[in-house]
Parts: sequence; C-alpha cells; structure tokens
Amino acid sequence: MVHSADTVKPTWTLGNRNLFSISVGNLLPGRAKLLVFFMLKVSGNGSTNSRAPLAAGSLARFERKVPPRRYQPAVLALLLLAFTVSCDRTHRSQTGTTGQNSFRTVTISNSQPRRDVAGEIVDAHDGCLQFFQGRFYLYGTAYGNTDGYGVTNCYRVYSSPDLERWTREGELLKDRPEGIYYRPYVVFNPHTRKYVLWYNWYSNRKQWNGRAGVAVSDTPVGPFTVVNPDVKVPGADSFIGDGSLFVDNDGTGYFIYTIIGKGYWVCVERLTPDYLGVTGETSEVLATGCEAPLLFRRKDLYCVLTDAMCPSCPQGSGAQVLTSSGPLGPYHVRANINRQPGSGAPIVPAQETWVATIPTPDGPVFVWMADRWQSAPDGIKGHDFQFWAPLEFSPEGDILPLKAITQWSLSLTQ
Repeated sequence: MVHSADTVKPTWTLGNRNLFSISVGNLLPGRAKLLVFFMLKVSGNGSTNSRAPLAAGSLARFERKVPPRRYQPAVLALLLLAFTVSCDRTHRSQTGTTGQNSFRTVTISNSQPRRDVAGEIVDAHDGCLQFFQGRFYLYGTAYGNTDGYGVTNCYRVYSSPDLERWTREGELLKDRPEGIYYRPYVVFNPHTRKYVLWYNWYSNRKQWNGRAGVAVSDTPVGPFTVVNPDVKVPGADSFIGDGSLFVDNDGTGYFIYTIIGKGYWVCVERLTPDYLGVTGETSEVLATGCEAPLLFRRKDLYCVLTDAMCPSCPQGSGAQVLTSSGPLGPYHVRANINRQPGSGAPIVPAQETWVATIPTPDGPVFVWMADRWQSAPDGIKGHDFQFWAPLEFSPEGDILPLKAITQWSLSLTQ
C-alpha cells in the first residue's frame, strides 16, 4: 500500500505574522488511529508563550503554525513521525496482521489412504470432524488389525491445520470400563466451556446391550473423563445403538440416536444445558430399522440423514433425508441421496457417519463423511477408507444426490 502526503502550502494568518500550515492526515497510515493536533502560538520575539496539545480517537491531520524562519525543524520532525508510524505498519504487515486473509487450496482424495505426518494411515472411523479454534479435529474409533468387535477398540483423535497434514494426538478415554466401543462424537459447550464426548458402547457382546456414555475434557484432544457411562435417554431400557450430536446456533445441544430393542427406532433428544444429560424432550420416531443417524442445520432447515443397517458391510448403505423447521420436528421424508434410481444400490459404497461444516472464504461447505467398510487393500479394518464429498443443494435447498468422486478441492482461510 502506498500512502500519499499532502503538499506543503504556506499560508498567511494572524494579520502581519507570516505563518504556514501543513496538513499530513494522508501521510500517516489509516490504521494509526491517533489524532494529534498541535497549535503553537508564537510571540513577537519568536519565543513560545503557550502550547495546547489536543488528542482524539483518529488521526485526521497534524497542523503546526510557526514563523517561517522556524518551519524547517517542524517539517523534519513531522516527516520523522510519519516515517516511524509507516515503518511500524510495514512491520505488522510482514507478520500477517494486515487484516487481509490469505487462502490455501487443499485437495481431498477418496482413492488414497489418509495419512498422518508420521506416514501412518489414519485409523479413525465412525466418528466426526470438528473445527475448534482454527484447527480441525478428526475423532473416530481405532480398530487396528481386528474385526472391530473386540474390547481393543479405542477412541482416537487427529488434528490438522488444513485437512491434509494430520497429527495423531492420542486416545480420548484413558480410564474406561471394559467393553466394545463405537461412534465417538465431540462438541464444544459454549456455556460450560467444556468439550463433551458422547459415545456408544457395549459391556456384553452376547447380549449386545448398547448404552450411551458421556465424558468431558478441558481440551479438544482430551483426555476425556467419563461422567456417566449409562445416560438414561428415553428408550435406554431397550438398549441404545448408534448416536451422534448436534449443537444449534443458540447453543442448545441434541442427541440423535437409535433404540435397538424397538426395531432400531431413530429419535432426537434435547440435552441439558451442560450436555451431560437429557431433558425428556423427544422427537417423534423418525425412522425404523436404521443406523448411523446424524443431524445438521443449513440456514433455517434441519436435516436428518439415516438409512438401513450396514454392520461393516462392503456394499454400503443409503442416506435417507428428512427435513424440518425445528430440531425436534415434525420431520418430512425427502429423497435418498445415496441410492441409485431403479436398482436402489448405493451410489457410494459406504455408510455415513457425519456431515462436517467446513468454514471457507465463500461460506460453509457441508461435507458428507462415510466409512467404506472392507475397502483396505491389505485387509486391515483400521486401514479402511473414508469417503468425503461436499454436499450440493438445489435452489430450493434440497440436498442433491451424491457423486462418487475420487478427488476434489476447496479453499481454506489461512
């Protein structure tokens, strides 16, 4: 940025006294919000008998009136002040605080395994992707080289500044009851300033007695402390299956989940202000025989996605859309965005887990995330691929059918 200086123009004021006025409001950077206005009233013998410095909130001009024989030092001092402030502004520009954002284009691949900075394949499935304090966090279940039905499952989190460079941050729950764990979902509570984790777990594989647990942490990477391993959401006596979290614009939290013993009903429950319990305010039954439900909001429309059960199935499942003007409904059935017309086969052979909201210079991008079970070339479950793709919307706000894309790009604010 180039700053221009006003031309020095001698003026004559105060009768027989030859004086000049210099206005340098444009000489100093506009960000230097300081108005300094000096008036020097000079006596006949040249001595200063009064001085009145004034200050205000922004620098509009700097005016000094002195006899012509003394104007040279004043001009030099004034130019030195302007140069000093200008140099200071240049320094701030070099450190990236000019107020102008820079952008970076990142590429998302669905055909190559996602790796961390150590070169290891990211092992985080059936979880969520969040953006906290300028950084992305990927939460998921780590399966390693197992069938996914053992007590070795654990919750893991990775972080990234740009969705490309991933750092393994560690495990979320250090001390937990022995069991089989799935589907970790983490949100930030603006009321308590805590990070809250809800998860699904089973203490007995034979009974498949699903429960909803909740834990909290002061940081997005944990460790999370279990607060309640068995939250009594409505239907808990019939065992809880898959579930995920949603936080509305006003900070209210919701839990969308399935009830195993009721034929895998899908319901939405409003949470307490601390997100550690439920209020008893529940939606109607939105679907039956379904898994992997999720809830998100775009503008003033609430969208639920869920579909038929797909336990580790390689063919994938659909993504039935339901919409409402409120998080608790009533909901209306819309299209299935992951079913091919006619055959009904999944467009993308994957089971959904989350819709991430990614901030970009052009507004939020909603990214559909799904697990491609049994897709790893080496057969290791922990190496199964995840499919990420941006959702597209019609002018009326309907979600358009998914596309089986192998690679795509988006711009992120640096």
